[in-house]
Parts: sequence; structure tokens; C-alpha cells
Amino acid sequence: MFTRSPALSFLPIRWRAIALTIGAVALALSGCATAPAGSAPSETTAGAADAARTGVAAAQAASGTAPRSGAPGAGASAPAAAAAAAAAAAVTQGQPRPFADIIKEAKEIPGLFKLWQKDDKVWIEIAPEQFDQIYFFQANLNQGIGENRIFGGMMAGHPFAPEQVIAFHKIGNTVQLLAKNVKYTAKPGTPEARAVAMAFSDSLLASTPVVSQPHPDRKSILIEANALLLADIPSATSVLERSYRQSYAFDARNSSLTKVRGTPDVVTFAVTAHYSLARISVPPANPSPGAPPPTEPPSTLPDIRSMFLGFHYSIAKLPEEPMRPRPLDERIGYFWTDRFDYTSDTPRLPIVRYVNRWRLEKKDPTAALSEPKKPIVFWLERTIPERYRPAIRDGILEWNKAFEKIGFKDAVKVEVQPDDAEWDAGDVHRASVRWMTTARPGFGAIGPSTVDPRTGEILDADIGFDANTVRNVRHFRVERISDAFAAPATPLNAMRCDYAEGAAQEAGFALDLLEARGSIAPDGADADEFVYAFVKDVMMHEVGHTLGLTHNFRASTIYTNAQLADAEFTKANGIAGSVMEYNPFNIALAGQRQGAYNMHSLGPYDYWAIEYAYREITPEREKEELEKIAMRSNEPQLAFMMDDTIFSSGLDPDVNMFDLGEDPLAYAKNRLTLVRELWARTERMPLKVDEQYAILRRNLSRGISEASTSVQHAAKFVGGVTILRDRAGSGRTPLNPIAPAKQRAALKMLATEVFSADSFTFPPDLLRRASISYFDIANSREVGAPVPPPDIAIDQQVLTLQRLALNPLMSDTVAQRLLNNESKTANPKDALRLAELYETLHAAIWSELKSGRDIPLFRRNLQREHATRLAGALLRPSGSMPTDARAQLRADARRLRTELAAAQSGKGYSAEAQAHLAEALAMLDEALKAPIVRQGV
Repeated sequence: MFTRSPALSFLPIRWRAIALTIGAVALALSGCATAPAGSAPSETTAGAADAARTGVAAAQAASGTAPRSGAPGAGASAPAAAAAAAAAAAVTQGQPRPFADIIKEAKEIPGLFKLWQKDDKVWIEIAPEQFDQIYFFQANLNQGIGENRIFGGMMAGHPFAPEQVIAFHKIGNTVQLLAKNVKYTAKPGTPEARAVAMAFSDSLLASTPVVSQPHPDRKSILIEANALLLADIPSATSVLERSYRQSYAFDARNSSLTKVRGTPDVVTFAVTAHYSLARISVPPANPSPGAPPPTEPPSTLPDIRSMFLGFHYSIAKLPEEPMRPRPLDERIGYFWTDRFDYTSDTPRLPIVRYVNRWRLEKKDPTAALSEPKKPIVFWLERTIPERYRPAIRDGILEWNKAFEKIGFKDAVKVEVQPDDAEWDAGDVHRASVRWMTTARPGFGAIGPSTVDPRTGEILDADIGFDANTVRNVRHFRVERISDAFAAPATPLNAMRCDYAEGAAQEAGFALDLLEARGSIAPDGADADEFVYAFVKDVMMHEVGHTLGLTHNFRASTIYTNAQLADAEFTKANGIAGSVMEYNPFNIALAGQRQGAYNMHSLGPYDYWAIEYAYREITPEREKEELEKIAMRSNEPQLAFMMDDTIFSSGLDPDVNMFDLGEDPLAYAKNRLTLVRELWARTERMPLKVDEQYAILRRNLSRGISEASTSVQHAAKFVGGVTILRDRAGSGRTPLNPIAPAKQRAALKMLATEVFSADSFTFPPDLLRRASISYFDIANSREVGAPVPPPDIAIDQQVLTLQRLALNPLMSDTVAQRLLNNESKTANPKDALRLAELYETLHAAIWSELKSGRDIPLFRRNLQREHATRLAGALLRPSGSMPTDARAQLRADARRLRTELAAAQSGKGYSAEAQAHLAEALAMLDEALKAPIVRQGV
């Protein structure tokens, strides 16, 4: 009989299983994984584990080429040390073998570098003129583990080490693979260039000994690719450590070089890299109070002690003639490449910034419309399901409309990777769209690109599309693979795009509501069209990123509500100014006219942005012409603001993800109306015999999620400031406080729609029926998502929503902005003041103290939250809190304390309400007695 050990009861279920496995199986790690068939360890890597102790210095000392302190190679990084360790094991006494002896019976693979292959061994032939020349190095992930963004098909830098400009450097009998530092520059041949060379170091990625004597004619030498590349060059150990808090180590003995290929412009190497654990780290038996929960180990591996990651390495030519860079302008949203140019000290800063863009040049410069010399070709990877290829193709080719407007015909093309193609979609210089199957989704789609760091020229782009995104939209009425799509997406920074994930939530809400209205059937043709439009919309967005464009979170504000309700207008113009916005689905209120649901073509901003970066302009006219283009930034239809305004300040209410129309406050209010409509229709929704109740639960939660987004939009108006990226001459000022009347309207809406006694009520019968699908429990455990409890805690979901409004309204930041806005307002007496804000919240949240009505659970939760924040403001050190805000909050606390004391004699309150009021009174008494705590005291 099996008895569970009490010592393991504190562990999550998966950890218990792992701990029991460890206890039952005494297995040495060195024997737990064997090399794949046909990939026996090479003679140069077999001793890598022992050689790791010697490092780079030992390898070079053996060849008599140890570098001076500060020279390239001194103090190598961890991946370089691992590579050098393998090299050290291979260093032999005496002279290298003759060139012909090494390649005897080997297969020649011509290319940028001539390769020689024999069995599992590959040698790289390096000609004398190829040393110290710069090349482009990229490491894509072609084999992942299906979770934590470690997905097969991810491009360099997502999340592994980024692309590099590299050079092969020979010191004695050792060849180093150096990452060249090209970010810091000065005009060649100048004293400044010499100073830069002395100031900034290159980095060592890997090194290996020369294994052959020079070729008698070509004078080239051979190095072994296995010894050079079977190392942790992409720093996967760091990614795994960060993701799982486990000390995975690269295992050269069980890694292999599986495929090589060469062309005149690039050589590629497919590496199967093995990572292993010598010891599994488990959480402490008695974690300290407040300690974060233990990090779950990988959930997709048969044995978490061993995994194989597949890396696709490309070494490619950089453009022989660098592209003429185009300067970045902050009024238009492009990703950029920056360099430090120390040639002159006249600029205030030595930083120059270039737009990231593809090189497009007309075949016929004199023609008004010409094909480009080299079009931008996107290859659809053969993994993409055929039914989605037309939508993906259409989304890509939509951008040709913008290029045609500036004189390029068929600038963008689409090809499909043949099923029997020998090349890989991860090859550099081959833009692609890749289909990713994941167990634990980390995003919906992603559109990264890699650039020439000298000029900003885009050299490659690989769009990744998570199959679960489409699955969650298409099967919106059944179990979801992951609850990750139940909440709005929150991108971490401008480089990360989670549009597809958030759009899937928006699509789910729209489909739920349309189904509840009877406007669409989940298994009908309308649903197929909906999914097609969704895929095309997402693809237009991600292709925009690969063309260099950032997000534009003001583009949703250019059309009126009347225009958005007009089917003909939205068919011709779309629903927003840009596909680079996070656009929600355009859903009309019940009984009103319905326009197009989503973006189906480019917006006016997209045409403008493409013109700035890609229009051909002669060098002598470039500055003047670019300024003319950028000066159009004050045109209403070209409204723009990128991510940084959301993430750095969050103070502009016009700059949001997933809002629509010229008045974001009206949108927020309408969206709350649609949420309540969904809940009302869900209450009355008839279920077929044998149908699961999970749809009712999902509609409740999806409504809360949608309402949460709207609440945050409305709260931004209070103390809000419109921010414009204008320059002098636009006729506008860059910082403009929101009109006091508009701020008061937003505050009133929140008071009545979110904080009032009647804001949230749910029929008991609906809550009794809002159960989960019990497959969701198993599904969530399988993909590592939070396991949903069988009983919905609707009061806590509502409280979470209300906190999203209280967080900014009672923050130090908004308090300071309200104080600042008084001096920016034409008539300061009209400005919304702190006292009015706090009094409005007080009245809405504590209305029962005047009405004498009982205080139910939802209201007690909100009141307790408000009282706790009041007390907390008085007890914490002053810090960043404005003095006026502390004074007003103290006055509000005293007023509330008086009201609570008076309410003690009330007879209409339940026992729970009376205890709640007594607790709030005691908490405020303690806070008001406390002395003021100064910062640092």
C-alpha cells in the first residue's frame, strides 16, 4: 500500500511526482541521455567536460598564443569558455595534419565558406582573405519545448542571444569566433577612430584550434565546425535558469551537428544541443512567509533532467555596399538602430538613430511605377495549414497598396515553401511565416526582424503564428487549451507584440455576444469568415512590424462613432487609422447600425509611415523631403503614439490598447453596456440537453475581462494629459491636460458604473449554473495554466476590476498630475481638484452610510479596499506622495471615521455589515493616531 510522505505534502503535485521519482530511481545523469543514432561524439568534443576546467587560456597556452590582458579572448564569457574547453581537449602536440589528409573521402559543400563533411564531422575551410572580415551571424531556434516562449521557429534574440556581426580571427594555431563591436564608431583613419578602438571591446563567442596545414595552393586552413559550434553560443542555459530556476548545463557529448548547407551568400549549420541537469533543485520544505511560489519545472518533457534544443546557425554575407541609412523621426513610429558616432563633438549627444527598413530600389528609377530590383519575399512555411494560407497571403500582400502609392509595383511577394525543400525557413535572408504548435502559449503571433547594425537595413524576418490563437477563436464555444486568453494582453515593451493574444480575447467576447444575440452560429459559414478576417488582420499587423513599424496606439481615435456604425464607410476605410493599433472588434449596441467588425485593409497612417521610410529620395534632397513628410504629423488622420506613452506614464487617455472611436470614454461606457447585455443574454441562454454549463461561466469571466479593459480606459481621463510628438510649427502644443468637464464625466461614469451600490448584480440562478468544464481542470494542469476552481468567486473578480480603477485614482502619480494640471488650465478654478476626486469616491463607495441600506458582500469588499488605502496612505512614509494629497486623504479619513461612528447605532445592518463597519472604524482610529512618517525616518 502506497503512503504519501508528510514531508512532500507541501509540494505541488508535479513536484511530488518528481521528488518520488528521484527517490525511487538512482540514475547517474551521465547515463540518462544517449546521443541520437548516427551522432557519436566527435574526437574533439568527447573530452569537453574535463577540458572545461582549463578554459580559453589553456587552449591558447597549448598553442603558444595566450593573449595579453585586455586582448580579444581574455576573460571569455561562459559560452566562449565552453567552446574553448572543447578546443583545449583537441590541441595536439606537433604540427597539424596535411590539408588533403583531413578531407580525404569528405564531401565538398561549396558556399560562402567551403565546407567538408565526412560522417558526423564537418570542417570549415577559411581562406586567408576571409579572416577579420565581418559577417552576419544568426541563431534561430528550430526545435523547442513548446512552452515559456521556447518554441521551435523563434528568431534570434527571442528569447535567446541576438544576432551578431562576427569575424574569424586567427591567433597562432587558434581561430576565434568574435562578435564585433560595431555600435561605437568614428570616421576610419582619424584619431577618434583610434580612441574608439581602444575604448570598446569585442566579445569571444567560441574558439577552436586549426586542424590542418595550409592548402598548398589556396593557403586556406581547416577548423572543425563540431568543436566550434557544439557549445552554448545562444546562452540557452541562462534562459532555462530564468524560466525554471534549474541549473541546466550544455552537454557537448550528447549534442550533434545534424545538417549543413552552403550557398554563395550563406552557410548554415543545424545543431541539436543537449541540456541536462546534474541535480534537480526542489523548493524548500518550509518556505519563508511571503516567499514567491515555486517555479514549475518544464511540463512537456518526458524527463525534466534532459532536453534537446535545435539551433539553426547562419553565417551570411553582409551587404558589400551598406545601405544609405534613413534618419529616425520621433513623429513616425519605426524601430530603429542606434550607433555612437564619435567623429565630431558638435552634436549634443554622439547617438545617431536610423530607421529599420528593407532595401528597396526601383529597377527603373525614372518610372512612376516600377518593380523593385529585389522585392521583399515572404515564404509561407510548409507547416501552415492550407486553410489559413489564403488569409495569411492576403494579409501580407495588403501592404503592396502602400508601396504602390510611392512608386513600387509588387514590392511584397508571397511564396510557399515546397514540401520537399531542403532549405530551412530559418535561413537568414529568407523572410518567412512560421506556424508554431505550443503546449503553453506565450503569445499569439510575433513579428521580429534582424538588421544590419551599421545602417538599419532589415536582412531577415520570421513571423511566428501560434496555432492556439486560431484554435481559441475558432472554437470559442468549447474548452480552451489555455486560460491565457481570458485576460487582456499586456505587452512588456515595444519589441514584444501580443496583439494576436489580446485580439483573440476581443474576438472571443465579440463572438460570445453575437452568438447570444443569434447573429452568428459557432459552426456556420459566418464563423469561418470571422476567423478568416481575424487571421488577415493579425497578419497585416505582424507584417507591419517586419517592415519596421512600431505600434500606433492613437490610431483608433480618428473616426467618429457615426462613421464606425456605417457599413459602407468602414468597408472603404476600415475602423481605425492603422493596422499597427491594437484594434478591438467593432460591435454596435443592440438595435444600432453595425459597421465592419475589424480592420481589413491598411489605414491612412500606414501609407504615411511607409512613405517616410521607403520613398526613394536623392541624397541631396533627402533632408528637405523627409521634413515635408514628417510635418504632416498634425493631420488628424495620421494620429500617432507608440508604446512608450502607455508603459512609461499611462497618462494619455487617447493612447490605449483595444479602444475605438474619437471618444475613448464613450467607447468605455458603450463597452460596459455590451458586457451587461452579454450577461443578461447569458442568463436567458437556453442550453441543449447534454450541453455543458461551461459556456455560462466563460461568458461571465469574459465579460469581467472586457469590463476591466474599459474601466482602465475611463480612469486614465482623471488627471490625464494628451501628449503629442509635435515639433515647433505644427500649431499644437505637446502637453495638453484633459478638459476638466471631460475628467468629471469620467469620474462620474466610474462612480455610477463601477463604484455604486447597483454597479454589479448577478442573478443567483446564473451563479448556480456557472460551472466549469471539468476537462478544463485537466487541460490547465497539462499546459501549466492556473487550475480554475469549480465554484466561481464572482465577488473577487468584481473586486479585481474595481481595484483597476482605484489603483490610478488613489495613486500618488494622479494626485501630482491633478496638482500640476491646475497651472496648465486656462482657468485654474475650473480644474478638477484632489478634494473633488476623493469626495466623489467617498460618496459612491460608502453610500450605505447615508441611505441606511444593508451592505452586501460586494460592497463590503470595495469599502474595505477603500478604507485600507486611506489608512495605508497615512501610515506609510511620505515618499513620492504629494503633501496636499496626504492632507486631503487625512481629511477624508476623519470624515469617514465620523460617519462610521455614527453608523454604529444603525439598525438596518446585518451582523456581517456591523462587524465590517466596526473593523473599518478601528483601522482608521489606529491610522489617525499614528505620527507622520517622513521618508528615511
